[in-house]
Amino acid sequence: MGNSDNANVNDLEAAKQLDIINQLRIRFDQEFEKTGKRRTYHIETFGCQMNSRDSEKISGILKQIGYEETDSEKADLVLYNTCTVRENANNRVFGRLGYLGKLKKSNPGMLIALCGCMMQEDIVVDKLKKSYRFVDIIFGTHNIFKFAELLQTRLESDRMVIDLWKDTDMIVENLPNDRKYPFKAGVNIMFGCNNYCSYCIVPYVRGRERSRNPQDILEEIRTLAADGVVEIMLLGQNVNSYGKNLETPMTFAGLLIEIEKIEGIERIRFMTSHPKDLSDELIEVMAKSKKICKHLHLPVQSGSSRLLKLMNRRYTKESYLELVRKIRAAVPDISLTTDIIVGFPGETEEDFLETMEVVKQVGYDSAFTFIYSKRTGTPAAAMENQVPEAAAMERFDRLLKEVQQSSARSAGKDVHTVQKVLVEEVNTQDPSLLTGRLSNNLLVHFPGDMGLIGKIIDVSLEESKGFYYMGKISPAATITG
Repeated sequence: MGNSDNANVNDLEAAKQLDIINQLRIRFDQEFEKTGKRRTYHIETFGCQMNSRDSEKISGILKQIGYEETDSEKADLVLYNTCTVRENANNRVFGRLGYLGKLKKSNPGMLIALCGCMMQEDIVVDKLKKSYRFVDIIFGTHNIFKFAELLQTRLESDRMVIDLWKDTDMIVENLPNDRKYPFKAGVNIMFGCNNYCSYCIVPYVRGRERSRNPQDILEEIRTLAADGVVEIMLLGQNVNSYGKNLETPMTFAGLLIEIEKIEGIERIRFMTSHPKDLSDELIEVMAKSKKICKHLHLPVQSGSSRLLKLMNRRYTKESYLELVRKIRAAVPDISLTTDIIVGFPGETEEDFLETMEVVKQVGYDSAFTFIYSKRTGTPAAAMENQVPEAAAMERFDRLLKEVQQSSARSAGKDVHTVQKVLVEEVNTQDPSLLTGRLSNNLLVHFPGDMGLIGKIIDVSLEESKGFYYMGKISPAATITG
């Protein structure tokens, strides 16, 4: 099916779902007239930014239907949007489900819904059908847009509703959406992953890569800009491979050039970037851009080329370091962050020391460090030479110290300068302060009026506290947004 045919199918599906949302709205408005009470909902999101974006869509649908959000699981509808990157994430959800089961006994009208990556695993769904019959709705990662229809089906029957797709070409985005912040938003540009890293379950649960039509992305961003959004985060499992499956291919760099032209958008972020697909064209666009933030998350995973091959990462230590050199040459003030796995099957002390060497050479601003844990269903789980837990823990502690030293070296480099800050909220610890974010993703706290929230303002960085700055509004501050 061509992209234009897909677009027609997607538009028809969106119209169908909007019709169902309206039907449910009428139903719940009538219920409210009789009872004087709105139904409540609570969403718990586990996992990545993609899941958070999906939860915003589900929340938007529920609010449009007439539900009211609550921060308690003692709600009329509780939804868990699950992650399955690590097996302990699955165990956590099953533990929480036991608690929900008890709540439902005292409130039989309560509905429990599960979605997200964990639901794409047959073994999980079999366990739910067998041992958690009180769950009402189960759906996965490919059909979030159908939530209103699934809810309607469940309300019209007493059966567990299960709707799971193995894969899809459909991308249905024009539905209600409840953004956490009025001034910044996530925008999905692609779904799925074709990389099949040997330790990762994501391609099996998120499906093959499929890119959104660039015009649809640009239209969504224009609409967000008109609604007061000044910062967008472009989301995809691997944004660097955007556009490869489009009828008329377009590179990620090409998409960024078009987004940059949209008036009202002041900041552009994106994640996640795979090193093997980060092109010279993208580096050039980042260097010239006035809007792309000075922050790049570039997961290295290991500094050993031998292990990188076992991980199926398709780059070497040398090619990664060369890529970092090119990025730093083009964007000298870039903030680089990364992901690192310690204790991957077969990792030797020599392999680990190569990872430590990369951390020293690159000088990351921060890093997410993980001890390798077996993920059933991935090739790495069946590999020989699994690293003993004690050895992995000892290496992890050494790596953490090195990462902290690297962060400390890069911290504070902007102290006593004036930087543009997007003001995000009143400080949670001290209400006399505002909290905002620099282009490089670091936080800054400073005195100010809450009327500045959502604005971009010049702030003088007075003191570095390592992972954040204390500052004050610059006397000559300009305000945008």
